[in-house]
Amino acid sequence: MVTMVGDESDINDLVKNLILLEYDAIAAYESCIERLDDAALSTQIAAFKSDHTEHLSVLKTIAAEIGIEAPSEGDMKQYLTTGKIALADLLGDKTILKAMKTNEDDTVTAYERASRHQDAIPASKSFFLKALEDERRHREWMETTAERID
Repeated sequence: MVTMVGDESDINDLVKNLILLEYDAIAAYESCIERLDDAALSTQIAAFKSDHTEHLSVLKTIAAEIGIEAPSEGDMKQYLTTGKIALADLLGDKTILKAMKTNEDDTVTAYERASRHQDAIPASKSFFLKALEDERRHREWMETTAERID
């Protein structure tokens, strides 16, 4: 799935869509944690999920500051992100992590774009860059860890 998040011309739409993306990511992480056989992998995924929970909290604060109502749950894309994980479960932990890595590709792209948004104030840009760093770290771990699994 290729994301369009970050291409919004309006900062309000950007923040709303990032919130939806974070809800979708959290749902995918929960699905992943339930399906992984290796407890050590689940523990690391849970730590990454907490980063997404933190991102969601900050985005809700940004939404309040700019005067928009934050979505309270994910959207239909959540079924795509969690569905990939459910299908990957049929083939094991390695495939689950590869599916999660594709979800992280979308969050990396979204935060790269958000960090360059013309209407983002310095505090928002700083958050977007921190979230981007987190997402890159998550993606790298998933990619390298999946490669090590037989």
